[in-house]
Amino acid sequence: MSLLKSLILVLIGRNAKSYLSKAKELSDGEIADKVIKSKDSQLFGILYDRYSNKVYNKCYSFVKNSDEAKDLTQDIFLKVFLKLHLFNSSKASFSTWLYVLAYNFCTNYVNRDKKKKYMDEPMDDHEYHLSNDEVDIEKINCLDEGKLIKALDSIPPEDKSLLLLKYQDDVSIKDLQDSMGIGASAVKMRLNRAKAKVIKAYEKL
Repeated sequence: MSLLKSLILVLIGRNAKSYLSKAKELSDGEIADKVIKSKDSQLFGILYDRYSNKVYNKCYSFVKNSDEAKDLTQDIFLKVFLKLHLFNSSKASFSTWLYVLAYNFCTNYVNRDKKKKYMDEPMDDHEYHLSNDEVDIEKINCLDEGKLIKALDSIPPEDKSLLLLKYQDDVSIKDLQDSMGIGASAVKMRLNRAKAKVIKAYEKL
């Protein structure tokens, strides 16, 4: 770990000092805007305190290892601090922007593990038709939770990330469209195909 990274992580992990107490009453977007202007790492620490546990849990869902998840969480917040100038509070909430960044980071990390295989086989005609129709999310919600988690872990991380963003974090189609740089119809198609893959993986368990 570089000296710069160590220093930043120490700073953002500390509780905000007393003179920042009023800042804790601000919204995420307001704090982010102030950090962008001031580069105040202690002010950024408020955002870290609000979201570090949530980001850790998301990281853990991908790597299933506490130490790895902690390292990923620190890496993600370091990247957030350095890339915060790209955040625009008028276009998306801070949580949406953060979760998209976190999922992308985890996806890239997991994809570097060449030993792990994911279910990304070509779909047969029935499955292809299913993926292009509206797949009812309630069908997935009614599945056994333990098996569903295993099914999610067996599909490509890009598909898992997309499903979690939409159905766990309640990110809108519009925000997904903006973050992915594709049209709404393309987002919906990818969501349906991801849901079809989960159902297929679940049925194989």
